[in-house]
Amino acid sequence: MTNLTDNLHDFISRNDSWRMFRIIAETVNGFEELGGMKKCVSIFGSARSTEADPIYQTTRDIARRLGEAGYGIITGGGPGHMEAGNRGAMDAGAPSIGLHIHLPSEQSVNPYVTTRCDFRYFFVRKLMFVKYAVAYVVMPGGMGTVDELSEAFVLAQTKRIKPFPIILYDSSFWNGMMDWVRDVMVGRGYISEEELDLLTILDTPQEVVSYINKHVII
Repeated sequence: MTNLTDNLHDFISRNDSWRMFRIIAETVNGFEELGGMKKCVSIFGSARSTEADPIYQTTRDIARRLGEAGYGIITGGGPGHMEAGNRGAMDAGAPSIGLHIHLPSEQSVNPYVTTRCDFRYFFVRKLMFVKYAVAYVVMPGGMGTVDELSEAFVLAQTKRIKPFPIILYDSSFWNGMMDWVRDVMVGRGYISEEELDLLTILDTPQEVVSYINKHVII
C-alpha cells in the first residue's frame, strides 16, 4: 500500500512539473506573438450573439473606428461579439488578434482573426489581454464577460496595473449591475465610490473612440 501511495504521489508531482512547462511555453508563445503589438484595445462580449444582434453590428462598428484610429483589436477569437470585434478590425485593416482558449465545448476561431494565439490556461490568456491592451471595451455578455471585467477592475483597484480605460458599453445592459454595486457593495463599505470611477459606461461608438483617445497613455 505504501508503494502504491508513493507511486501515485510521484506521478502527480511529475505531471505538475510538466504542467508548469506547458504554462511557461504558453506564456512565452504569447509574448513572442504579441510582443510587437504596442497599441491595442481588448474587446469582450457574448460568444452567443449572432450577426442579427444589433450589439454585434455595434461591436463591429466600434472595432472598425478604433482600427481607423490606429488601434489593434484583441478578442477571444471566437464567435458572437468576439467575431464582430475581429471583423471590424479587418474592415479597418488593423491588427486583428484572437486569443483562443481550448475548452470541451469551445468553438472554432472566427475567420476574421489575422494573429492567433492558442491557450489551455485561462490565466495565461488573461495575462495577454491585459498586458497588450491600452483599454478594455466590455460589450454585453455572460459570465465570461463579467469575469474579464472583474479581473481588470481588481488589478486596477489594487494598483497591480496602471489604471486604463475600462468601458462598459450599453447603459441599458450595465446600469442594473452598477446600481447593485453602488447600493450594496459601496453601501456596505466593501468598495469605495471613488473606485467606481475606474469604470465608464458609454452608449455610442463615437464616445468610445473619443474617450479612449483622450485617456489612453502609451
